[in-house]
Amino acid sequence: MRSVSLAISTLIVVVGLMSPARAQDAGPEYRLEQVRGDLYRFSAGGYRSMVWATEEGLVVLDTLNRPAATWLKAELAKRFNAPVRYVIYSHDHHDHSYGGDVFDDPSIIFIAHERAREQLILTRAKTRLPELTFQEEMALTLGDETLRLRYHGPNNGEGSISMLFERHKTLFVVDWIVAGRLPWKSFEGYDVEGVIRSTREALSLDWEVFVGGHADVSDRKGVERYLAYIEALHGAVRDGMLKGQSKEALMTSITLEMFSDLKQYEAWRAQNVAAIYDQLARDAYLLNRPEVGPAQ
Repeated sequence: MRSVSLAISTLIVVVGLMSPARAQDAGPEYRLEQVRGDLYRFSAGGYRSMVWATEEGLVVLDTLNRPAATWLKAELAKRFNAPVRYVIYSHDHHDHSYGGDVFDDPSIIFIAHERAREQLILTRAKTRLPELTFQEEMALTLGDETLRLRYHGPNNGEGSISMLFERHKTLFVVDWIVAGRLPWKSFEGYDVEGVIRSTREALSLDWEVFVGGHADVSDRKGVERYLAYIEALHGAVRDGMLKGQSKEALMTSITLEMFSDLKQYEAWRAQNVAAIYDQLARDAYLLNRPEVGPAQ
């Protein structure tokens, strides 16, 4: 198995060349790329998951959706002479946990945080449910590598976890850390203050390489910069609200130009500001405080 991994040190499989119209009809581009050792990143358009290809079997971290999972299952069968043993869901959101039924085999164990399983059941998600869950932390060891799953509290979705490959010093986090890019437009599904706490905890762990569920592979500096943006954004919106400034005024005045190199800065910055305003108004009742005057 290890010789197979080394022989395809950088495997990139792309949907075949075709006209722009046919490429659009074909859907997202799929590719499998080696990150480090026996760790691979699976890309499906703008989405990312991971595959851990050990001598004792394969582990899939997020199945994304049925078409992506179907492609990945076939590709794994072609490239690796080993069965899929585990599938791990990073959290409950359908755009990362659907497609699990493609790997619906009694020999494959599905793992997730208990809150993710509860939410999948509660919302009647059409994917295979995880049968093995945990509360705070879980370690999965195959060969000489341990994958440590950790729950950091609310951040994005239900039961969203970090996944640390200890020997390879590689961290995989989906949605609540996005390196090299602004967070999603309206922070849909985010607990922003929880994201700040969780990202600080993630940075306290021992790792060198970061793989996210979206955007770039990065190092610690990329994650530190992401955290700095979230903290600066949250602080600027909070302070503006306490001064009685309106959402519209803050969307214009809060530019955070020191982060203008991040992808989607021009397109999403104002929406990020509005989203923080709405969360602070809704969850912290900031506009109801007696010291906050009428909006300016």
